Amino acid sequence: MPKPKPVKTNAQRLLDAAGIQYTIAEYQVDEGDLSGVHAAELLGIPAERVFKTLVLQGASGAYIVCCIPVAEELDLKKLARLAGEKKADLIPQGELLSITGYIRGGCSPIGMKKQFPTYIDETAELFETIAVSAGARGCQLILAPGDLIRYSAGSLADLSFRPGPG
Repeated sequence: MPKPKPVKTNAQRLLDAAGIQYTIAEYQVDEGDLSGVHAAELLGIPAERVFKTLVLQGASGAYIVCCIPVAEELDLKKLARLAGEKKADLIPQGELLSITGYIRGGCSPIGMKKQFPTYIDETAELFETIAVSAGARGCQLILAPGDLIRYSAGSLADLSFRPGPG
């Protein structure tokens, strides 16, 4: 019996159509821990190279996408200044699917319902490849940061910080 053909995510189809090289890394999803740090551990990839996708809304109502290392936190004030907003806050989890087409733990910066301004933490350029969600839980795209920046029309920026103890 032939092996079933793997199902490609929308993000994969878009990268294929654009001729962008990537590989897929899959892991067993733990519904009790959807954190990016846990995903990085399961994949055996350093957390500095695995980037989470966050979606925010500025004071003007505009949506903003950010990709930062999974062990870091987003500096909301820096992001707001970069985006020309007075402030920016994460969108409520319940709105993620309707705004982006993706669910928590499977939100990719590639292939959202609309193109939003995208900022990628400047540490991405320190690596030959980084991992971002492929648009499904348990599936990561491994690609060159420059390809992600170009495809998403993203900007590199100093966005994150490592939280201190306590």
